[in-house]
Formats: sequence, C-alpha cells, structure tokens
Amino acid sequence: MKALETKDLCKNFGGLRATRDVSIAVEEGERRAIIGPNGAGKTTLFHLISGFLLPTLGTVSLFDRDVTHLQIHQRAELGISRTFQVTNLFQKLTLFDNILLGVQATQRSHACFWRPLSSFRDTTTETERILKEWALWDKRDVPLKNLSYGEQRQIEVILALATHPRLLLLDEPTAGLSAAESASMTSFIKGLSTDITIILIEHDMDVAFEIADKITVLYFGSVLAEGPPGEIRGNEKVTEVYLG
Repeated sequence: MKALETKDLCKNFGGLRATRDVSIAVEEGERRAIIGPNGAGKTTLFHLISGFLLPTLGTVSLFDRDVTHLQIHQRAELGISRTFQVTNLFQKLTLFDNILLGVQATQRSHACFWRPLSSFRDTTTETERILKEWALWDKRDVPLKNLSYGEQRQIEVILALATHPRLLLLDEPTAGLSAAESASMTSFIKGLSTDITIILIEHDMDVAFEIADKITVLYFGSVLAEGPPGEIRGNEKVTEVYLG
C-alpha cells in the first residue's frame, strides 16, 4: 500500500503556479526527502498533502484513499502528522505541560471545560510515558524557553509522534541547528519506527542523503528528478540547479 500518492498536483496563487503537475508515490515505511532551492514549492506541497491548502488541480491520496477535498482534522484522523519550519511551542509552559497539551489534543478530554485536567489520568499517564520513553523525564518541569533550540526541535517532533501517526511530515527539522544538534536530530529521526512513513523537507544535503531511501527534487514547482541518493547525487541537472 502507498502511504502517499499525488497525481498532477497544481496550486495557483493568482498568476503564480507554486506547484506544477507534481506526481509522487511514497511506499509505507519509506523515508523520502524533498529537496530543492528556495521557492521550489516544497512547503506548498506539504500544505497540499496535509490539507492546509486545497489544490487547484490534481489529487492527493493517503493510504489508498482520496483525500483531495478533506479538511486538516479529517486527514489527521487517517494518521498524518507534521511539523513546521518554525517551532510552534508554548515557551512559557513547562516541558510536561507542552507534551500534555499535545496528548490531550488527541483525546476526548480536549473538549471538556468543566473538569480539572488532573482528573484525566489517561492524559497525564501518557504524558509521563512519552517523557520517559524519550529520556526527558528529568526535564519535565523546565520551561520550554530554557531548553536549547535543538531540544525544542526534537520536542516538536515528539509532539507530532504523540498522535501515533502513520505518515509524518517534517519541514526542515534541522533548520537553525548546530552541527552537533543536527547530527543528534538525524540520529533521532533514523531511529524512529519503520511503521511510520517519513517525508522530510531538508536543505542540509548531508542529512537528506543520510536519512532518505529516495529523494524527490523540486524546481520551480515541478519534479526535476527522483531516485535513490546515489542517483540524485550524480544527476547533472540536479547538480546544475541545486547541489552545485
């Protein structure tokens, strides 16, 4: 089964066509990197896959189901989760509270306003499990603003994982990280279960080539090339417009 398939996907913003007939297929369990210069349409493609934007033309399928016109929450229910280029965390809250809010969003308690959160033991138990699983329990009471940027990026991925996704979209997970933090994030992503299909946008080519089974290169909104890392590294067109 394919985790994701897009066919002839186009998105216009007035006279600007951000994506042009983008057709890609990603198998379950695959690690796919989307690369290309700024303005190539990478984040627009993520928005179309996750439902933040609806296409002008073309279709999107998740796990062999056409989701082209489904809303964001409907796609999330099918098992898709994502991160963004800029961290979107609650800086003044503790690490525990950030994870707890992420967990709560996946449970029925998120719509209950007349009961204290402490009464939902499943939520706090799951939060504790996640923090311990990722060796973050000792930092549970630390405000997010006091953690390093690299730790915050990792926590954003952990929050995306809290929804138990089948397909995880990572938008530049190593952006702004030091070399050491980038290496840590790369190792973290590589260690995720193959039950989760991962598609990542990445500007750091060392990261992209290390993680990906297959790479799709976008250029001016179109697919310029696609293939395994070795093939992309040796592609003359890709070298000319991007890698070079």
